[in-house]
Amino acid sequence: MDGYFASRPHHQLRERVRHFAESEVRPRITAMEAARTVHHELSRLIARQGWLGATIGKDYGGMGAGHLAKTIIIEELSRTSAAMGAMVQASQLGAAKIVHFGTEEQKKTWLPAIAAGECLPTIAVTEPESGGHVLGMSATAVRDGDDYVLNGRKVYVGNSHVGDLHGVVVRTGPGSAGLTALLVESGRPGFRTGEQKPTMGLHGFGFGELFFDNCRVPVENRLGEEGDGLAVAYSSSVLYGRANLTAVALGIHQAILEETTRFCSERLRYGKPLHELPSIKLKLGQLQSRLMTARLAAYHAVHLLDEGMECDAELMNAKLVNVESALDSARNAMEVHAAAGLFTDCPIERYLRDAHHIFAPAGTSDIQLLRLAEVALGTAKGQWSQRLSALTRLAPAL
Repeated sequence: MDGYFASRPHHQLRERVRHFAESEVRPRITAMEAARTVHHELSRLIARQGWLGATIGKDYGGMGAGHLAKTIIIEELSRTSAAMGAMVQASQLGAAKIVHFGTEEQKKTWLPAIAAGECLPTIAVTEPESGGHVLGMSATAVRDGDDYVLNGRKVYVGNSHVGDLHGVVVRTGPGSAGLTALLVESGRPGFRTGEQKPTMGLHGFGFGELFFDNCRVPVENRLGEEGDGLAVAYSSSVLYGRANLTAVALGIHQAILEETTRFCSERLRYGKPLHELPSIKLKLGQLQSRLMTARLAAYHAVHLLDEGMECDAELMNAKLVNVESALDSARNAMEVHAAAGLFTDCPIERYLRDAHHIFAPAGTSDIQLLRLAEVALGTAKGQWSQRLSALTRLAPAL
């Protein structure tokens, strides 16, 4: 499969990321699990590797390597720590809105800083009362001369407490044409982050609340035109969010298989390795099959995206297949480990907790199924991958 989609530079990239993850990330996992809060130092260290710029063009200091390379980076980090894979995917999602909707001045200002790891971006869309219903948001921005004045609250913002630049979608008018996206620097008066709350998993990664209280932002910080906010939110979610979360789930899935096969080789039953039991061997075969299918769906979708082809349905399906497969395999792995898997010194329980965090963002499995049903019925509402194909196509030169 790697030989079909990936080139030698992709393999070399995988080796570099895996070496970094094993040497720099894995030794910090115990501390991150104990602290259950954002790991600022490691987030910055990873950012400085240049990997946030995977889909940023070389003209702006990025790798210009494409979406498959981005998937491999996130996958390999997530194989070791899904929290750090989530940190990178959220940052790359934050960069996407500038790549697609930023002015030339905005691109020159922010993209080189993101690619160099000097700026961690976010995208802030979700609100407590509206959830995934983007048009239900109530946070507002009112034009006041050369500024917008923001008021409201955003939740579940990836990199909330480590982010430097927040892409915030707010309401500037009624209806679907009344949403606008603005870049808000974290140091602006009237902006603050909420209290960090402990979560079930992804310890080391932060996804929290942002508050805006008469926060003034200059008009030149607007992404696109007034009314482009819905396009910013939807295109970022469809083209980047689903692919990025697919990669996190894929990395978790790989870790589940590796840990379970290791456990079954080392644990003895009746004087033989546990995997000699037919019932256990069947479960291992199921894990292997699921992982192969999930990786095929993931790589195929981002390959199409790199080629500038229509692939909205493939991206939806990749997220659906990878999240559900990782959750199923995590549960099966817990069954194989039995009581041994319940202790926190066994990583399998961490993989199960982390996998649950990938379910809701960029649309739950039910949302993906509803959208795929529209594809089957011929009622799907356009293709974001087609609309932005000229901007998403990057030469995979690593």
